Amino acid sequence: MSDKVKMAEWKNFGNPDEIREFPKGRLELIHIGGATIGRGIFEPGWRWATSVQPLVNTHSCEAPHFQYHVSGILRVKMDDGSEFDCMPGDVSLLPSGHDAWTVGDEPAIVVDFQGMIDYAKQL
Repeated sequence: MSDKVKMAEWKNFGNPDEIREFPKGRLELIHIGGATIGRGIFEPGWRWATSVQPLVNTHSCEAPHFQYHVSGILRVKMDDGSEFDCMPGDVSLLPSGHDAWTVGDEPAIVVDFQGMIDYAKQL
């Protein structure tokens, strides 16, 4: 039998381990099971290019994302020019090289299982 004891873990975004704020949005992070999960809340008028790009100083978002879209509409434009909307209930896998913005009057809320460790972290 293994000496390593396996324990159940649970956390809640109501009490995140870390919060990063940026214009018209914020990122709530929880660390669990050796992973970092992020909940992004993007208010109406939020756009990566104007809210986060000045913090990280890259041409486009370099964080890959694996996201579940909880609410709102998030429009994504890849560096290759392709553009699409992510809606509530969608799951998206976005490679590096994109911009995104909130469409409409409702905040876009996503839970990201991959790309939030360094997201919106000032250099």
